Amino acid sequence: MVIGIMGESCTGKSTLAQKLQSLLAADVYTGKDYLRLAKNETIAKKLFQEQLEAAMGGANIIYVISEKEHLALLPDKAIRVLVTADLEVIKQRFAQRMHGALPAPVAAMLEKKHGCFDHEKHHVHVVSGHSDVDEICRSIQHLAGTP
Repeated sequence: MVIGIMGESCTGKSTLAQKLQSLLAADVYTGKDYLRLAKNETIAKKLFQEQLEAAMGGANIIYVISEKEHLALLPDKAIRVLVTADLEVIKQRFAQRMHGALPAPVAAMLEKKHGCFDHEKHHVHVVSGHSDVDEICRSIQHLAGTP
């Protein structure tokens, strides 16, 4: 099964992916990790899409997506999980990544991108800080048909 976890930076996608990885014995790919499959980006994307399609009937793969262009790599029948957070939460978390300071251009970029995934097709919606991660994992496991 393929699980696509999508959302803006600092919404909790990786935390959810780590929890699911241990529950489902899944491989986790993030962003452009697929570039490890080939030196040529076009070939690497094609190989990754083939790998994702093959996983629909076999191994568990979790693909963490923070760029909308990568949504096209997900198979149609993949489980899609949208992870969102309030803009102020995202800014606080991003500032922590930058050792406490959030430069104005970075804040502006976060503001511009905020909500960019909100209207994407999804099966599960996780609101960071307001959702029970264990309950979300159980819902995703149910959708994936795993105990």
